[in-house]
Amino acid sequence: MWSEWLAVYSQPAQSDKAYASFMVMLQQQGWLKAAEPCDHFFRVIVEIAVESAAAGGDGDKGEGASSKEGGDGGAGRGALNFRSLDALSKLVAILVRYFSDAGASNTRLTLLHRALAAVLRVLLFQYDHEPSKFNQRIYFRLLGNWLFDLNAPDPVLDSINFQVLTAFANALHALQPARLPAFAFAWLELASHRMLMPKLLLAKGHKGWVLFQRLLVHLCRFLYPFLNSANLTEPVRLLYRGLLRVLLVLLHDFPEFLCEYHFALCDVIPPTCVQMRNIVLSAFPRNMRLPDPFMPNLKVDLLPEITQPPRLLSSVSAALDSAGLRPDVDSYLKNRAPYTMLLELRQRLLLPEAEASAAGSRYNVPLLNSLVLHVGTQAIAQLQTKGPQVASPISNSAPMDIFQQLVGELDSEGRYLLLNALANQLRYPNNHTHYFSCVILGLFHEAGSDQIQEQITRVLVERLIVHRPHPWGLLITFIELIKNPRYSFWAKPFIRAAPEIEKLFESVSRSCMGPAPSPSGQGASGADEASSAATPFSLAQE
Repeated sequence: MWSEWLAVYSQPAQSDKAYASFMVMLQQQGWLKAAEPCDHFFRVIVEIAVESAAAGGDGDKGEGASSKEGGDGGAGRGALNFRSLDALSKLVAILVRYFSDAGASNTRLTLLHRALAAVLRVLLFQYDHEPSKFNQRIYFRLLGNWLFDLNAPDPVLDSINFQVLTAFANALHALQPARLPAFAFAWLELASHRMLMPKLLLAKGHKGWVLFQRLLVHLCRFLYPFLNSANLTEPVRLLYRGLLRVLLVLLHDFPEFLCEYHFALCDVIPPTCVQMRNIVLSAFPRNMRLPDPFMPNLKVDLLPEITQPPRLLSSVSAALDSAGLRPDVDSYLKNRAPYTMLLELRQRLLLPEAEASAAGSRYNVPLLNSLVLHVGTQAIAQLQTKGPQVASPISNSAPMDIFQQLVGELDSEGRYLLLNALANQLRYPNNHTHYFSCVILGLFHEAGSDQIQEQITRVLVERLIVHRPHPWGLLITFIELIKNPRYSFWAKPFIRAAPEIEKLFESVSRSCMGPAPSPSGQGASGADEASSAATPFSLAQE
């Protein structure tokens, strides 16, 4: 039967009539009517096509052409015969497009699901049991062909287009890089394919966003341990660059996606990847025009957008719920008691020793991120309930008790992670950005030691000295810190701890407010020299 199909497929300028007659034959023989024969049919033809492709040779010479080079499938250097794969792709595309049998238990979508399941079974079996024969190019060609054929404009397929996209997204979920590292490059190419990624993100009602977010998180989680330890072999470096490019495409074409899933993405981006995190946090809605952060006398609290909450599609409190911490935190936020909750909080953020070794950190970072944003959203809700007559948005409050307790009690690693979690909310103009900017500035002002102030400065500056983009909220927070005499920033001893550090801060100062003031000036001089034309913080070369 496979030979018959190859003969039909090989005919030049083949008509749909010949394809239809072959499909009728399949239906008459009962291969497509029930689940078991249909699964068997797809499994066998996938195995034959994969074996033929791996045999290699010149596809123009016929299906029997082969080459000894094809045995090097694991390394991906062997010659492949794509003819059999293209024939299989065409057969499945025709079946999905034209299949119609009221008496069969299969539909067009179930045929596609069965074909994908057959490919996944063969791929996983070969990956696990015959790794020397595994070649990701074979499966990339097959799945890539189906993405093109089944997502091209077609009146027959348009009605099931989103279901087709969902089937491919679920297949890639099953083939995620953590499960099959040797398939990672093909996986990234398929996940970012122009027939999948933009179509998922453009689906009505944002129905495809959660599917693509899941794929993006899979890739970030796979790369996390390598990036966190700065262990960048050449393959990992290439995957990292690929991920950066995907994020840049999203920032340019689908910024709202990054805006609404920033929390989930920051959970899986290690602290070492400053530029990657900046790309995510720099996104802002396309219908918004950002105020110039370098504008003299910019009144952030008077911006109309600064009172609006951002839209979040990530589950902010999931980690808190999983750790059983949310009831205690909510109780303290409501009653400002019991004080023992604050004393126990640091210990509850620590990971067990075995998990800490695997995670590369003593702290449960997703739990810390969840705690920070949950406390912040509850604080904003409390402030909105009290009304605008409250003099200070953060001082003398239960949320600030939690932040100040953690800043004082955590060691350097934990404090760094906490401050990063706070800085992750410094994004485009919204009430989260405003609140967390006030929190960071308040913590700096109330800090009981230069060490804490130095660490706050470090978290902000390390996000500014990498190449653009830089989040708007990060810029306005740092500009306020160095310009406002209330914080006496230029009088801090760590500013002039070393010539290199002093030079760095002088460069930052020139970027946003003219020459750096002397320690005795403590800040505001030169503010009028700030210019919107200044190049913001392009200091990576210095």
